[in-house]
Amino acid sequence: MTERFIAFEGVRKSYDGKSYVVRGLDLHVAQGEFLTLLGPSGSGKTTTLMMLAGFEAPTHGTITLDGNRIDSVPPHRRNIGVVFQNYALFPHMTVGENVAFPLKMRRLGKAELTERVRRALDMVRMASFETRRPNQLSGGQQQRIALARALVFEPQLVLMDEPLGALDKQLREHMQLEIKHLHGRLGINVVYVTHDQSEALTMSDRVGVFNDGTLQQVASPHALYETPANPFVATFIGENNAIAGEVVELSGQNCRIRTTDGSVIAALAGEGLKQGARTTLVLRPERITLSPALGSPNCFTAKIDELIYHGDHLRLRVRACGCDDVRVKVPATQAHSFQASGAEIGIGWAPEDCRALALS
Repeated sequence: MTERFIAFEGVRKSYDGKSYVVRGLDLHVAQGEFLTLLGPSGSGKTTTLMMLAGFEAPTHGTITLDGNRIDSVPPHRRNIGVVFQNYALFPHMTVGENVAFPLKMRRLGKAELTERVRRALDMVRMASFETRRPNQLSGGQQQRIALARALVFEPQLVLMDEPLGALDKQLREHMQLEIKHLHGRLGINVVYVTHDQSEALTMSDRVGVFNDGTLQQVASPHALYETPANPFVATFIGENNAIAGEVVELSGQNCRIRTTDGSVIAALAGEGLKQGARTTLVLRPERITLSPALGSPNCFTAKIDELIYHGDHLRLRVRACGCDDVRVKVPATQAHSFQASGAEIGIGWAPEDCRALALS
């Protein structure tokens, strides 16, 4: 496996020569990897994708693909397939003609063109729709055709910019798995942009989290969820409780945090944490247990502010450890055990389920 199939080295992008929308980007992508760029609007993820596609040029730094510099190569010579949110299908062409278009631009012979179109449509399970036009297709079907068109010329790399953003929830989740399985079968490189955290965690080998033009962390979905590098990643990926406190004891990977109401919490220590420093302690709602055993390291009294029914689970908003908005996720089977808002309950969690992060 080539560990640096794609490489951004010191890449910066500015449109006005003063402020940067991408800052000091160093990012390497291995051969065959599915990498998702995730972040809020304006964070730099789409600009990064557009620089890789060739639609934007970096202001500083270099971009290489399979060992070759491409930052000055025009888009049509990069051998990259691109899928956009709006599909960009030609309305006057049939499905087959849309998929064949990149091959015609490459002047392939008729026999090979026909065979490749057939294979590409089979790949996305749309072979029976070859003679239809885009306006005769559903959103999910149009997205499959856009994907087939991006794959038909056998590119080194496929880029996808919010490709499922226009689909409803059920179809979106179905297409996530379709794209993931297709990637697994073909072994191609995919760089995918989304602002949907669930989508990123579901589909990716690794996820790069952007904020304010800077790559905050790049890691596997499991590592991002369990060991976020900083408070931004912790609160952006999934749902997290953020509890303010001060480091009162630090011993290797373990620490103790005193919160604003004087509670002391045993936790794991994030990178760069220092004795006496202010910190944000992050804790997933599903890791909090009710009525913990007496003598547990983290055992506190909480006051219920709100109960919210979600079908398969119940969410509680409680006040505890000096925080007015601690969220607890409870299975629906335990819903009968709760009283109305204002009741006091016992909550707790294991030290390894919470992490104290250094503030930047």
